[in-house]
This record gives sequence, structure tokens and C-alpha cells, in this order.
Amino acid sequence: MLLTGGNRNDVIGLEPLLDAAPNVRGRRGRPRRRPKTVYADRAYDHDKYRRRLRTGGIATRIARRGEPHGSGLGVVRWVVERTIAWYHGMKRLRIRWERRDDIHEAFLGLATCIICYRHIQRFC
Repeated sequence: MLLTGGNRNDVIGLEPLLDAAPNVRGRRGRPRRRPKTVYADRAYDHDKYRRRLRTGGIATRIARRGEPHGSGLGVVRWVVERTIAWYHGMKRLRIRWERRDDIHEAFLGLATCIICYRHIQRFC
């Protein structure tokens, strides 16, 4: 996980996030080191980032600025937006009060456990 300041652009964390990506499990054989496709919104619409992803063997689904939203990104991206909304449901994570990033990451991990537990409860 990459933790940056609150007033930073998201695109600053794109390259460190790609470098820190774990192996992607899939079919038999050696696991993929990189994801197949990256979905992103208009904030990432720059040739520099598209080129960086392409050289890494990653397909891009980045919405273009100034064009209608006909790219189909909402079909996949709602999962991310919904998860962020679940995190914001945890009062302590809605606004970051902790100065130390390790404490904030611990609360994020705890919130993830709680969210998973709530969903697993439905199956039991």
C-alpha cells in the first residue's frame, strides 16, 4: 500500500504502486508479475503514463479528457468506489487524524478485517 499526503495528486502514486504490485495468480505456471489491464479515470490521462504502462506490458483503460464517458469504466470502477465508501463508514478513517502512517495503516487493516467479516457472516 502506498500512503501519501492528503493534498497530493493520485497520479503521483501510480509508478510506485505498479512497482509494488504483488504477483497476480492465475493459470498454472509462473504467476504474472503485472496485471493485464489498468482501469483509471481522467486524472491519469497523459501520454507519459500510458507509455509507461505499455512498456511494462500492461493494457490501459484510461478515460480521455474532453470525451463522453462511453468507455465502460463505470462497470469495473464502482467496485473501488464502493470499497472506499465502506472505509469511510468507519468513523476513524473518514478523516485521517493520526500523524504516523503505521497507525493509519493498522486502522485500514482492521477496517478491512471488519468489512470482510461482515460479508462472510452472510454466508454462515
